[in-house]
Amino acid sequence: MSVIKKFLGDTAIYGFSTILSRLFNFILTPIFTSKFAPSVYGIFTKMYSYVSIVNAVLAFGMETTYFRYLNKHEDRKQEVYNNAFLTILMVASLFLATGLYWAEDIARMMLNADISELKDHTRYVQICVWLSFFDAVAVIPFSKLRADGRPIKYSIIKFVNIGTFISTNLIFLFVIPAIISNGGIGAEWLHSWYRPQWVGYVFIANLLASLAALLLLLPEILQVQLRINREILVKMFSYSWPILVANLSFIVNENLDKIMLGHYLPEAIADRDTGIYGAVAKIAIFLSIFIQAFRLGAEPFFFSHAKQENARQTYAIILQYFVIALAIIFVGLVANIEILKHFIRGKNEQEQLLYWSGLPAVPLLLFGYMCLGIYMNLSIWYRLSDQTRYGLYISAAGAILTIILNIVLIPRFSYMGSAFVSMLAYSVMMVTSYVLGQKHYPIPYKLSRILAYLLASCVLVVLSFYIFNRNIYIGNALLLAFLAATLYFEKDQLKLILSKK
Repeated sequence: MSVIKKFLGDTAIYGFSTILSRLFNFILTPIFTSKFAPSVYGIFTKMYSYVSIVNAVLAFGMETTYFRYLNKHEDRKQEVYNNAFLTILMVASLFLATGLYWAEDIARMMLNADISELKDHTRYVQICVWLSFFDAVAVIPFSKLRADGRPIKYSIIKFVNIGTFISTNLIFLFVIPAIISNGGIGAEWLHSWYRPQWVGYVFIANLLASLAALLLLLPEILQVQLRINREILVKMFSYSWPILVANLSFIVNENLDKIMLGHYLPEAIADRDTGIYGAVAKIAIFLSIFIQAFRLGAEPFFFSHAKQENARQTYAIILQYFVIALAIIFVGLVANIEILKHFIRGKNEQEQLLYWSGLPAVPLLLFGYMCLGIYMNLSIWYRLSDQTRYGLYISAAGAILTIILNIVLIPRFSYMGSAFVSMLAYSVMMVTSYVLGQKHYPIPYKLSRILAYLLASCVLVVLSFYIFNRNIYIGNALLLAFLAATLYFEKDQLKLILSKK
């Protein structure tokens, strides 16, 4: 059990930095929604959906591959690092050159921009191309910090990244307008180029934040040796390309609905509904934060622990308590959604109510994230057994389901259809991964107990959101009852874990 305590300690460090960073980022949501109309926020949402897809391609599945081959070639860590970093650098450089050259054409194709908007949209594309390049180059250096057991430096760089992003946004949205309106120092020069409420400043702020992180990673980057071990590289490619496709399929599941809303809804409401969906989805970010924090600590741990005799029993215990944590967060967020919705603010009461009209999508999105988190935990079976092709199959099936059902449901149900599809796709991926995993790499999960927590959380969410109409007092009473019941049923196991050294 001491292994689990070590895992929890490492994950807590990554979790603290991730949660704090993302919470600071979340603070920007009410600022953005108060500054930008839903249609403008829709542009913001779509651009970041495209960036997410591009980032998955540029990472080339090398993050997971790096951890796996460090475990397989403990005496050749430098060569594994060289291969992983240089592969991404080459792919990212090719993308940078191509993306900048074809930026205007990409803007026309992606955003359906008319002549009056084309110049702005081309700038968005150019900025996001550079942003994706910087983020891609940073992938393996960040992974090296995790593999080397340096969560403090990792966290500091992440804090600098989000701090730069937030402060730069505040400068563009508030400080510069204040200087101009009050005739402060440099007001005339600022007025000559500043555009009030231009969404492009958000992308510029993100670009500067990514550049700041990359500069802080220079010590890790300078450790790269410009030599590639072809023998290991071939094996790494065979392991990574299915992960690339799987990651791409996952990103498609996560972001394609926001893109498809713009194509399958009437033009008059497309950007508006995309903006509403993107804004309310931010409430689900709290569950996403927890999943991301778990992944940061879990991925290197799972690989490093794979050779231990009791590894599979450890993985089973981790999943059980991971599901419990997900269920508690799920119930807690829905119980307090009437408070959380105030982080989404419009320019006026009418716009604010328009944003809030999307709240019924949140429970569906949250349950989808639960299934996604469980799937990510379950996916360790094909990563450890070098059967990454199954990750490709599962994620591709989820992506196909996402595409087909969004085409069918968006014209009729708008973003509510997308939220339902997201939940269904992740549920199918979760179940499929469990069934295949138990066949090819059996792990003794306590399935009945896990299902009990999932079912109980869903019942409580339905009661809180629909039956009791989002009453925060009843919702939190249900949450406390759920916590008490969980502690009662898990008290013996928790005592055993905490008592072991």
